Amino acid sequence: MKDKLLETIDYLKSKGVQYADIRFSRRDVESIKVTNENVDTLSRTLDQGFGIRVLADGAWGFASSSKLTSGELKKVSNQALKIAQASAITKREDVKLDEGMVYNDHYKTPFQTDPFKVRLSRKINMLMKINQTLQKKSEIKIAESSMAFFKTNKIFVNTDGSVIEQDLMESGAGYTATAVEGGEVQKRSFPNSHGGDFMTGGFEVIENMGLQRNANRVREEAIQLLSAPPLPAGEADIIIGASQMALQVHESCGHPTELDRVLGTEISLAGGSFMSLDKLGSLQYGSDKVTIVHDATCEGGLGTFGYDDEGVKAQRMPLVDQGRFVGYLTSRETAGVVGQNSNGCMRADGWNRIPLIRMTNINLEPGEWELEDLIADTEGGFFLDTNKSWSIDDKRLNFQFGVEAAWEIRNGKLKTLYKNPLYTGITPQFWNSCDAICNKNHWHIWGVANCGKGEPMQVAHVAHGTSPARFRKIQVGVSK
Repeated sequence: MKDKLLETIDYLKSKGVQYADIRFSRRDVESIKVTNENVDTLSRTLDQGFGIRVLADGAWGFASSSKLTSGELKKVSNQALKIAQASAITKREDVKLDEGMVYNDHYKTPFQTDPFKVRLSRKINMLMKINQTLQKKSEIKIAESSMAFFKTNKIFVNTDGSVIEQDLMESGAGYTATAVEGGEVQKRSFPNSHGGDFMTGGFEVIENMGLQRNANRVREEAIQLLSAPPLPAGEADIIIGASQMALQVHESCGHPTELDRVLGTEISLAGGSFMSLDKLGSLQYGSDKVTIVHDATCEGGLGTFGYDDEGVKAQRMPLVDQGRFVGYLTSRETAGVVGQNSNGCMRADGWNRIPLIRMTNINLEPGEWELEDLIADTEGGFFLDTNKSWSIDDKRLNFQFGVEAAWEIRNGKLKTLYKNPLYTGITPQFWNSCDAICNKNHWHIWGVANCGKGEPMQVAHVAHGTSPARFRKIQVGVSK
């Protein structure tokens, strides 16, 4: 396949294009879901094809196909070139790319056990045992457990001379216990809600999650929530658990630092950003405790890879440095707007989609506190854990998040359990109220396998390294 792609690149060069790249992608996906000890999802899919981007006359053209013949590659090349020439008629200005580096490399995700070679019966039995534990009490009416695995091979070539192959492996799992009594419904999830947690790696990711070990606790907490009081409304100091912090970073820092949103070139699905160009280097986004980095190189992150879909090498750089807003997520086309080169954030969710600026691993750097000490240092407030719902405006400024459970903190100890908690805030005010972050012992990189963006929508795999953090005087409560 690589030889065919290189032949096609030579053909496009002969056509005099300004730039072109070709991405071949093959992805294997396996999904298993067990509900109430019944296997209700069991699928294995294979998807492969190629996409060609052509820059001609200052405009982009893109075309793709799942036919992998040399003739089809040439045909699709001509189609992409014609689209670029047609697009040039209505362009406002020429597309300008940064000076890209040339790479000849092969990147592989480190892993121990190929999950696609693990017996299906073993995976199903693991999920069945979790469901059995969750359903030991009659209050649990729905027990759901799932696993999913992704194996992707990519080949990227461009007219600059790069030839890059990548083999990526991703694994994840999770479960939810839903308790019902009368008209009351409550749930608890592990290790995270909305499908569980994901990482780059093999079946060892699943084995190291402690899935079965936590099932009894998850079940009992779901049942306890049925009779728990609602979280009282008011202003309070709060400590937010690591998994919920991941969503907080995702929505209020990850998305608003995507430079295409800021520039208005990708705005239809979920809006733009309050972090406009005039705020770069001047906005006090958070307190001096808050440092948030884009890092596509960290071990295990779902946003970890060797190169993005423009052939730019994976990088680490700050977005927020000790509270000051200092960086965007960029592409080869947009980076020049802020006087930089791309930091490697262009990715597509398949061979038939154009790359977009996407989050990689957007991580809140750990602080100095042990969680036990942070709770002990908090005279009064609440500890909030595990996302249940989210809402944020189209500028990523005003938000409201609901979580599955909250515990009162009284005199430095966890006390009463509350149901249906939520908290609200305005992004810069919220992050400026952060006065403590837990240390590396409590830091985990949470995988998000369902980040949507674009039209038609593309689903990206991203991650967020976070640990619990404390915020002062935050509005909390429940909707009436």
